[in-house]
Amino acid sequence: MVITSGSREYATRVLRCWLTNQKSLKPIYWQKNRTFHSELDLSVSSTSLGHIKKILRQQNVTFQEGHSCLLFRCPICDDNKKKELTVFVNKTTGFFLCQQCEHSGSWDILERFFDKKSTTKIQELNNLKKTLSIEKDYSDKWDKICKSCQAVSKLSENDYHSLIEKFQLPTSITQSQLSQLNSEYDLSTSKLYFPLRSLSNKITGCKTLSLKSSSIIESSLPSINPTGLIIYREKKLKNDTTGVLVPSVEDLLALISQKVANTIICLPQGLQNLPIQVLPNLELFNKLILWFDNDAISWDSARHYAKKLNEKRCYFVRPTNQQPRPKIAVARELNLKSIIQDAQPIYHKSVTTFSSLRKDVLSDLQNVDKVQGVKWTRYPTLNKLLKGHRRGEFTIVTGPTGSGKTTFMSEYSLDLAMQGVNTLWGSFEIRNTRLAKTMLQQMCGVQLEDNLHNFELYADEFEKLPIYFMTFHGQQTLSVVMDAVQHATYVHDISHVIIDNVQFMMGMSEQSKHLDRYYRQDVIISEFRSFATKTNCHVTLVIHPRKERAEDDLTSSSIFGGAKASQEADNILIIQDKRTASLKGKKYLQVTKNRYSGDLGVMPLDFDRTSLSYQQKKKPKPEESLKNIKQSDEDGN
Repeated sequence: MVITSGSREYATRVLRCWLTNQKSLKPIYWQKNRTFHSELDLSVSSTSLGHIKKILRQQNVTFQEGHSCLLFRCPICDDNKKKELTVFVNKTTGFFLCQQCEHSGSWDILERFFDKKSTTKIQELNNLKKTLSIEKDYSDKWDKICKSCQAVSKLSENDYHSLIEKFQLPTSITQSQLSQLNSEYDLSTSKLYFPLRSLSNKITGCKTLSLKSSSIIESSLPSINPTGLIIYREKKLKNDTTGVLVPSVEDLLALISQKVANTIICLPQGLQNLPIQVLPNLELFNKLILWFDNDAISWDSARHYAKKLNEKRCYFVRPTNQQPRPKIAVARELNLKSIIQDAQPIYHKSVTTFSSLRKDVLSDLQNVDKVQGVKWTRYPTLNKLLKGHRRGEFTIVTGPTGSGKTTFMSEYSLDLAMQGVNTLWGSFEIRNTRLAKTMLQQMCGVQLEDNLHNFELYADEFEKLPIYFMTFHGQQTLSVVMDAVQHATYVHDISHVIIDNVQFMMGMSEQSKHLDRYYRQDVIISEFRSFATKTNCHVTLVIHPRKERAEDDLTSSSIFGGAKASQEADNILIIQDKRTASLKGKKYLQVTKNRYSGDLGVMPLDFDRTSLSYQQKKKPKPEESLKNIKQSDEDGN
């Protein structure tokens, strides 16, 4: 069993630790500035491939067009006497990375270095050069790791066999093969280290295997946004343009042990994200075979990664029972070479046939529970109704003003993010600092003001979650918002976008006509519906309802605007708040549309002010209630 840092078990253990023995402190003012998590960098210029090529031709720059990048001579390098093509520019974002000078940044910065006509201009560019990002260097930390470890190549025969047995690695993998990865082994802590390397062969981090109880835990260092790859090549191999991509070290070692591929590549962040910094490393491969796990999440990640890598060169090992992940395939003694040879291309023309889809259909049938989506841990009723959170769907959330839409959505999305769902928040009404504070309190389940002594612990764990915030506030145009959403989806592999709320993109004013506002909202709905389908990303839009009488229930027809919102939505969630209409009135969430299973129903929303949470409380089992009653009677006597 492999447990990753983003798994449900890990999150549960962390929260249990936090929720015990909390001590109250008097409120004090927090002086230190801290970023809870990455805010989406909207300063990155949006540029087209056509514009980049136009500038290069105007500057008489020779370039090669690769699968995901353009390659040409770096204008920043001072010592590039051989005039080698060393800089890679991403064809989608314009992000550049030079393997020689190791500078990186956006296209608009690189473009300025083509103009070196005057002395003043050269001085200005030299000053600009000092501000550019340099590729991460993990060498010093790796040296410290090596000092406390022993190279696998120098292990005794007994120690090596003990390592294989402890980590349940294939017995056919040789010490020479494992040594080729420059792996290090800490005998005292039973931890195995594998370095991640960049385009320039610099160490940018590492992946580790460690033991905890009977489980093997795989993690990456640094824990936030590691880059670089682990690439294994057969020793006698010179050039091979075919590579097999796997998300974990265990799968990498499984394939190495069977000698079924000449080049095997392990990704730095598994299924979480494919950093754009590693794309230049993969340019030399004309064929990439993606072999991930046998579940819907792995399948979705594979298709999303293929769009970054260029779909035309990507082949998939379809997730079926007869084609599980490499580690399991080796354990079951399956024919791995045959599985790789049967990998299917992802790229299809506009028209396809059932023969191309039959393995996808089989995969869905064999993974019914996983195809249903990611389950909520805090809302079991939602799991019964919606079955799960699925990519590519479009959800509308509405409710009266002040009913807690944003508070509910923050916890709703936090629950998914704690299970590894990459999330992008667009909050136009509430500032990111307040939103992050709410989510942080919901995660740890205690009053932050009374537990400031644990703030660093809480914030460090929250920072590891795959949550990103757009820096917009107030009214924004649809084009600006969509540009940011598309950028984040490509760079950070976003699978859930929340927009709170749609009215802030409509440019509403006193002069606007009702028809005009309806039309604008329909355009917004159409854009996000199309985006969700094309990018296989779940989009959740918060929309205010029309004004209704307090005693009347809201319905799908109560959503502000025309009928397009309710027609396009896969799911409609309505917060019904009856507290103002009746003394015994309650608040609950009503599912009024569910295109996946058709199940409709309600979920009570009981608010806990301490944790700012609507988490459903588990009802005690009858035998537990009886036990508690008996215990109370004994205590009374």
